[in-house]
Amino acid sequence: MTVTSALAAWLGARSDDQLVQLLQLRPDLAVPLPSSMAVLAARAEQRASVLRATDDLNTLDFAIVETLAVHSASRAPGDGTPLTRKALHAQLKGRATKAAIEESLDRLTARALVWLDGDDLHLVAAAAEALPWPIGSTTELPDALTEAEVVTALAAVSPAERALLEKLASTGPRGRTRDAAPGTPADRPVQQLLARRLLHRIDDETVELPITVGQVLRREPVTHPHSLTPPKPEPAKYAPADVNAVAAGEVGELLRHCADIIEALGQTPAPALRAGGLGVRELRRVAKQTGVDETRAGLLVELLAAAKLIEKGQPDPPPDFDSVDDYWAPTPAADAWLDGPPARRWTVLAMVWLDLDRMPWMIGMRDANDKPLAALSLELRTPTAPRDRRAVLELLAEFPSGSALDPTDIGRILAWRQPRWRRHFRREAIENTVREAAEVGLVGRGALGSPGRALLHGGVTSAADAEAAMEEALPAPVDHVLVQADLTVIAPGPLTPELQQRVALVADVESAGAATVYRIGEDSVRRALDAGLTAAELHTLFTTHSRTPIPQALTYLIDDVARRHGRLRAGMAQSFVRSDDPTLLAQVLAAPVAGALALRAVAPTVAISQAPLGEVLEQLRAAGFAPAGEDSAGAIVDLRTRGARISVRPNARQAYRPSPPSTEQLELLVAELRAGERAASARSGQSVRTDGTRTSTAATLALLQLAARVRRPVNIGYVDASGVASQRVVEPLKVGNGQLDALDPVTGAVRHFTLHRIASVALLE
Repeated sequence: MTVTSALAAWLGARSDDQLVQLLQLRPDLAVPLPSSMAVLAARAEQRASVLRATDDLNTLDFAIVETLAVHSASRAPGDGTPLTRKALHAQLKGRATKAAIEESLDRLTARALVWLDGDDLHLVAAAAEALPWPIGSTTELPDALTEAEVVTALAAVSPAERALLEKLASTGPRGRTRDAAPGTPADRPVQQLLARRLLHRIDDETVELPITVGQVLRREPVTHPHSLTPPKPEPAKYAPADVNAVAAGEVGELLRHCADIIEALGQTPAPALRAGGLGVRELRRVAKQTGVDETRAGLLVELLAAAKLIEKGQPDPPPDFDSVDDYWAPTPAADAWLDGPPARRWTVLAMVWLDLDRMPWMIGMRDANDKPLAALSLELRTPTAPRDRRAVLELLAEFPSGSALDPTDIGRILAWRQPRWRRHFRREAIENTVREAAEVGLVGRGALGSPGRALLHGGVTSAADAEAAMEEALPAPVDHVLVQADLTVIAPGPLTPELQQRVALVADVESAGAATVYRIGEDSVRRALDAGLTAAELHTLFTTHSRTPIPQALTYLIDDVARRHGRLRAGMAQSFVRSDDPTLLAQVLAAPVAGALALRAVAPTVAISQAPLGEVLEQLRAAGFAPAGEDSAGAIVDLRTRGARISVRPNARQAYRPSPPSTEQLELLVAELRAGERAASARSGQSVRTDGTRTSTAATLALLQLAARVRRPVNIGYVDASGVASQRVVEPLKVGNGQLDALDPVTGAVRHFTLHRIASVALLE
């Protein structure tokens, strides 16, 4: 019996639930549907499929794979003695518990990478190629430097020796050189490295880079194939309430900074690069306007773009400066997002970050051409980013609430669990992932918060649960402020939306945080008056909501600005300037600003200008006057710019993400596979194969009618609507109206077959 046929027999003996589990773990085996166990076994042995199936194996799993591979390679020709389960336990004794070994064997057999014949263990041949280290690393006794010894030894090597090691670390552990032979001068780089045990000699012309040395050079978590038990770090402990409070504080900053970026891009859309990203200069401008560093600004624009709150295109209204192909500007969805409750706004950004197939922390790094990576550019796309990100957070979720892990420990654990992916868990990658998670509000003090745990749950209600948890963690909004004598207003917490909007209108943010400090000045008061508020309304605002006495300086400031506000009116002629006080208008016409605006008096109280109204107001205010804008009826209007918006493109291509088949679909596939297996193994008697002629069609009908009368099963060849041919065993019940009604002997269900799709019929003995 060949290996494939033996594997097919073992697969045939598996239960339906075990086959469904196999197809869940290795979905590529089910496409297209295999017609028999032999076909399934052949696919299970294919190299590409085996390599995919080994991606999530841990170090102990690979140790068993290597032990079986070495045993198979060491057997003499013609010796078919496989390794037994008992012998495997004996070889790994002392390095892993019996229960862990059995659990590992269950994982390997569930993936059909290892199969059993009684107590004998058989390995799929291609599995040995998936080893994340050179073969023999697990089975041979360790003779390597520790991480600390490697770091010390590397500090003493010369640049030439270091370059040689870096080359082997990046291209492959083995290299060929004549300097490995005995008798080579000791001052040669290879001989120096051999002496320091930074290289191992294989033969006179071959050297090999030790695993630990390669991991240190690649800045990977240092793990060794002989470590068959997972690392057990000691997490730092914090109170869960403290973790949630820190995360909620970060959420407040996140939402505020995102709103600032939306406003900045709305006021001045950023020109897009030809490749589609956001240039370094534009990102620096946005960071300066919003008061954040460039690294954080890069993360926030990536989140906003992924959430479709900013988009690339032609904004409306278009920018005043030179036109380019596209700009980055907010979308109409940004307005709805800004009006939403804080917990819901956070949930949108957190879900986007979890599924973001990009690496924002790489912004500013150099590419292969030594050019900086731009925000929102295609070069930042990494398909494995969501998988790596969730691996880090799900590891934190395994520990009790309030448990924080060092990034080095996180990398070691993940590298032990998935050694084939250990390059994805470099310290810098883990540190930046945890930092981003903290900035998004999923992590506080290095521990996963309650909202983050709810979001990772992955169920239908995970977003709603996360929103509820964040709403509970966020401080309750306050409806009062503290007005100080120096004209500052302190908000002791997040303000209610209506109060926050009014305070932001009459005061400028001076410092933000858990308590936000606003400052009131002449410009900010005039801004509130421009928006339509009256002096009485401003007095009422502070009198009603301030827990401290209103300083007299604030009362005087509001009254003074309100007294001068609106005495000078500007409208559109292109624009006009009017005042009930002819002396004031004459003062304006005598000022240098009149020449800059080309003001011309048309009456003692009216002057006109060809400059836009916004420019007239801006320059008059800069010259020390206090004009107000008015409409055609003479009422004061709010002329603040609203910001540009870009419509989301409805035909934008979304990343394709195939959805895995459900358990019910896989159960149907296994049933079809069983039916095909029975049909292949059934012994046939009288048979008819249709070729489309009237004679063959009549013979097919006659044979099916005979089988229905005498209750004999038949093996039919059937071609479905998709053109897929299959063999199946059924018991005909009725033939007529162009259809065969037959009973499935396994499930007991009645199935219907179109007669013209039946390619062959054979009575079974």
